[in-house]
Amino acid sequence: MRILEIVGICLAALLLVLFAIFFRRRLLMLGGGTIRAQVRVSTLVPGRGWSTGIAQFVGDELRFHRMFSFAFRPKRVLDRRTLAVECRRLPEGPERLTMPGHWVILLCRQGGVDIEIAMAESTVTGFLSWLEAAPPGQPGSVGPRTVITPRPADN
Repeated sequence: MRILEIVGICLAALLLVLFAIFFRRRLLMLGGGTIRAQVRVSTLVPGRGWSTGIAQFVGDELRFHRMFSFAFRPKRVLDRRTLAVECRRLPEGPERLTMPGHWVILLCRQGGVDIEIAMAESTVTGFLSWLEAAPPGQPGSVGPRTVITPRPADN
């Protein structure tokens, strides 16, 4: 009987943890302006180090929250006034195994730091529109620092 109690407690704890994670996700998505995205948090191993999460547009900031976390604070905050997109590319090597086929990777620069963001190709248009809507004269606005290389044609 003791084993059944332990199994029951472990199962209840697991369900509570899963409920908390999904409830947090639902709360983050309530305000709208959210997209699914991945951000590279580590570049130690080529093609690895991606963190899946939810990106939330709040004013001039894109707040990235990890998918499987209890924290309500964002893992990374990108400010469109200092963010510039350098190039666009398709997932390569091991990245193709962790990302859906219709996703693209944007290499961005913020304050001299390179940041890679992956998102659905259909979401990139909205992201770039948000970025270009920055006040005139800011790096995120349309200008010489925002350069997007065209996506190679699929053969």
